[in-house]
Parts: sequence; C-alpha cells; structure tokens
Amino acid sequence: MESNFIKTIVEKDLAEGKVKEIVTRFPPEPNSYLHIGHARAIVVDFETAKDYGGRTNLRFDDTNPESEDVEYVDAIIEDVRWLGYEPDKILYGSDYFDEQYKRAQLLIRKGLAYVDDSTQEEISRMRGSFTEAGTNSPYRERSVEENLELFENMKNGKYKEGEKTLRAKIDMAHPNINMRDPIIYRIVYQHHHRHGDKWCIYPMYDFAHPLQDAIEGVTHSFCSIEFENHRPLYDWFVKECEMEHTPQQIEFGRLNIENTILSKRYFRELVEKGYVTGYDDPRMPTLRGIKRRGYTADAVKDFVISAGLSKTNATVSMDMLEHAVREDLKLKTSRIFAVVDPIELVIDNYPEGKVEYVDVVNNPENEALGLRKMAFSKYVYINRDDFIEEKPNKKWKRLALGEEVRLMNAYFVKANSVEYDKDGNVLRVHCTYDPETKSGSGFDQRKPNGNIGYVEKSTARKAKFNYFTSLFVPGTEGKDFSERICKDSWTIKEGFVEDFSEFKVGDSFQFIRDGYYTVDTESKEDELVFNETVALKSSYK
Repeated sequence: MESNFIKTIVEKDLAEGKVKEIVTRFPPEPNSYLHIGHARAIVVDFETAKDYGGRTNLRFDDTNPESEDVEYVDAIIEDVRWLGYEPDKILYGSDYFDEQYKRAQLLIRKGLAYVDDSTQEEISRMRGSFTEAGTNSPYRERSVEENLELFENMKNGKYKEGEKTLRAKIDMAHPNINMRDPIIYRIVYQHHHRHGDKWCIYPMYDFAHPLQDAIEGVTHSFCSIEFENHRPLYDWFVKECEMEHTPQQIEFGRLNIENTILSKRYFRELVEKGYVTGYDDPRMPTLRGIKRRGYTADAVKDFVISAGLSKTNATVSMDMLEHAVREDLKLKTSRIFAVVDPIELVIDNYPEGKVEYVDVVNNPENEALGLRKMAFSKYVYINRDDFIEEKPNKKWKRLALGEEVRLMNAYFVKANSVEYDKDGNVLRVHCTYDPETKSGSGFDQRKPNGNIGYVEKSTARKAKFNYFTSLFVPGTEGKDFSERICKDSWTIKEGFVEDFSEFKVGDSFQFIRDGYYTVDTESKEDELVFNETVALKSSYK
C-alpha cells in the first residue's frame, strides 16, 4: 500500500520498539454478505500487516445470535480468499465467551460493573444527552456479592430477555455518552451457530471487541471512523479487565460510491422484496455480486488503494471503480467478436459451403495469450448498428448501400441490396467481396469506409447478453426506498459470439469495440450467457 497516516503510526511504533510484530484482524459479523465497502477494511488490515512482515487474523464477531448464520461465515471466508488474502488464523469471538465472562466478573469484584433491572427505555433516558448529564440507575449501588449472584443467575437462564443487563460502572456525567455506564451483557435466548444453547447471555460489541483483540495479541485494531468516540471505552475495558496485551485502536474513513447503498439492511430488503435475484445479483455491490458481474479481485484492490486513506469518509464516482476494472482486464483478456443485435450479411459472390479460417492475435497488447482461428464464409452476422441504408454524412464510417468496408481480419465487402422482415426491419444485407483484400491487403489501392466486426454464421455460438445500470435512479436520494428503484436496471439482448476454445463461468473477454464481458453463472454450453462487466471508454456504440 502507498504511504498513509496508518502506516506512519505503524512505522513509528516499530521504530520505537512499542511493538515487535504487526498483528491485525478483520472482524466481520456473520449476519450478511460482504460488500465493496468492506473491501477497504480488508485491504487495510491485510496489506498493512503484509507490508511490515506481520500477520492478519479473520475473526468473526459472532456475539449476536439473532441474525448470524454459518452460511455467512462460509461466504465471508470465500470472499476474503477471493480478494487474494489468506488469514493467519480463522477465529471466532464466541470462542472467548468463557474468558469474557470471567473478565466481567472481575469488573464486578472491582466495583466497576453492576446488574441493572431497568428497561431499555429507562436506560436510554438515564443516559442523558450531549448537553445534559445522565442520571444514576437505582440499582447502581448493589453490593459486589449481589451483583455476582445476579450475573450468575443471568448466565444460568433464571431471567427473561430484557429483565436484567450487566452495565459497566464508569461515570454518568462523562462528556462522552459512550462512557455513561454502557451495557456489557444482555440476555438472549437464541441458538448460537457454534455453541448451541450453552449461553443465554451475550457480550455487547464494545465489551467483546477490545477483549478479543487483546486476547489475540492484536497490535493495531483498525476500524471505521464512527468508532472514534468509542475508543475511550475500548481502552477502558482493556485496562480495567487487566488484559495482558494492550492493542491500539485506529480509525479511518469509510469509502462510499455515488448512488450506491452499502447497507446490510437495505440488501436484505432488496432480496426479500424481489428487487434483485439474490445477494449475488450482478447489480448488487456485494463482493459476490461484483465478482459474478466480472469485476476482478485485483481491480477491487487497486480501486481501494488508489482511493487513498484518510480519517474522513469519502465518496467516489463509480467511474473510478470501472476504470480500475478496465485497467486490470485489458492485458488479461482475449479480444473476440460478438454480435449483440445481429443482422445477416450474405456475400453473394463467395463460394457456397466454403468456410476458411484466418489466424487472429487474441490480444495485440499481450502476445502471451496467443492466436486463434477465426472463421469466414458466405454468411456472417454483423451488428445492426454497423449498417445503415443511406450514408448520412462523411463521418459515417460503417457499412451503407453502395459503400465498402473491411470485415476485420477478413475481406473488403460492398453492400448492394437489403431484405426486410414482415415489420419492415432490415433482415439481411447482400454484399460482394473482393478476394484480393484478405486480412487488410488492398489498402494501398483504396480505403474502405471503416472497419467492422463480424461472426461467421455456421460456427457462431448463440448467446444472451446481460446489461446493467444502477439499481437506483440518480438524484432520488432521500426519497422512499421503493421509489428509488430503477425498474430497467437489468436488460437482456440476444445474439452471437465467435467460436472460442472454451467459455468457462467467470472467464472474461473483451468484445471488440464493445466492452468487457464475463461468462455468467447461468451460462450453458448450448446457450452462453455473458454479463457486461464494464463498457469500453470508446463512444463507438
């Protein structure tokens, strides 16, 4: 990673001997799928540690059993590995429940925690406001012995949900509201995906997280900027729970993308209300959604790094991410021809039944991708917008009646007549070709009216092409969620691609003069399906 304020802190800590080895962690809650916003946290955690010879753990914050599931655990592991990172260890916050329970008992014995019978509403009112101090709970002065007994009874399931909580005893007049006797444990009767029904009390994030970091020996605990006001509480728990290791919390700004919602709640609504086909819908900003669309892990990492890192939240244009995708794919992909909206070209003076092949470079900028054989015959498909009956002006550099173009990698052809379907649309164009102009020869004698792509009919592979726009109508921020949905954000076209050696799910290609496309998960051998990953910068279409 490039230099940033986090690396400056890390380098200083190493130089001063404050730490000997950099240990970071990525701590997702397994209650949904990761999205592009999480990529910044993943990259910061793993790349920072890697830059200084350190290590990074993947630790699941599975302390909220109401919404957690092993499905998300497996997906998160897969997504982190897709980004190219292998955790030093895969850990679970729930595995520290016994240790955290003991540390909570320690706080009680030190007079720094108490069991509160107040309701959630009463606790919220007692916290006060930014301008008014909070008020003490009537249960704040319970004895150590009573609190220990009540806390154990909470663990043993003797109370209903919401009947009691364990709170830290700090300062109800503290200027930082997070320090006003925060809740440490609450009662939850839910089956846990790893520990079953062993526990009915669960630690709150602000208590569990710093202890987990300390137990694992994390040196630098990176988190998003909204946790900056929680840092005094983080440090307080580490100190008062007498943890052997003291991690350092450092906050950075979130990375947002224009007209893109990065919210687990909204993701769930999109899926449950059928606005999208699932969490891997190519329009979704989840990592598995953009992966299915064809965005690459390297492009995502380059995007995160190029966006830089600061203490403030940042919003960037989708163009920035699309640029990273183009830059990554341009040397990695074979460049082939596709006809998205086909019309047939009949070359009247070409021999019937003959199919010839020309050698074509797969990527002129990367010879390592080799050559392929491209077919040509009497019958080929071209894109409908590559033909017009009457040339409108001198700038029109494609096929028109009476005009000659070069079929790329093949011959010059001249359009002579048109056939129409029953609705009056162009069905096929009849042409003649010049056999002396194969593979571009003949330019010294005359110049064609442009170069267009084609796909030979008998070898063409039938294909569907998925096109995507933003799920949300631009400029509708602040409106009701349902009003923001773009109803035409996924459109489908049908056409052909030239026959290639193999089209495997996840493989990407550049369709010449069109864009980058990726073979979709729904693709079949007899009907290929491609997702438009990103268009070319060219305005050719």
